[in-house]
Amino acid sequence: MKINPEMMEWTREPKHFTVTENRVIIITEPHTDLWQRTYYHFRNDNAPVLQMKTREKFFSFVVKTEFDTKVRYDQSGIIMYLDSDNWLKAAMEYENESIQRLGSVVTNNGYSDWASVDVDASIKSAWFRLSRREDDFCVEYSDDGVRFKQMRICHMFNIQDEIQFGIYACSAENGSFTASFTHIEMTECRWKAHDGQQPDIE
Repeated sequence: MKINPEMMEWTREPKHFTVTENRVIIITEPHTDLWQRTYYHFRNDNAPVLQMKTREKFFSFVVKTEFDTKVRYDQSGIIMYLDSDNWLKAAMEYENESIQRLGSVVTNNGYSDWASVDVDASIKSAWFRLSRREDDFCVEYSDDGVRFKQMRICHMFNIQDEIQFGIYACSAENGSFTASFTHIEMTECRWKAHDGQQPDIE
């Protein structure tokens, strides 16, 4: 199902943006970010987030983002933002002229982690897919929107029947860039049920 971004809602509306039926453009503000406590011991919760809501327990959400990042920690990608202490994001994050981080952050109960791999800084677009199977989630990446590669599987501890998910972009340091989001779509769950070892009896 194609999603009309005009039907999505802002959590922290950015100063400069455009939303049409087929595209979202965000111009980031300096010193905007999402992070909670771990390692850095600070808390940032001021990035703009555009989301939709659903009670579906099994689905996938796909988006393509294009970006002209140029300052460390400039980032744009996919997100499931529940509240300031509980969220999941995946993005391409600029590091320097040589590399950027293809990574994901899971924040449960006010503590964030960060899993990433270095990729070439010349990459200026990425596809992300977020899939839900009840309280568990899978994040995937693609460079063509067809072949997706798993980034991580995680559990969220404070999931309610209704969740919200969507897109975000931010510049954690003194930067600003333009992020564009297209091909926004919700589909049946592409993350298939596990077909190996059976669940433990609880």
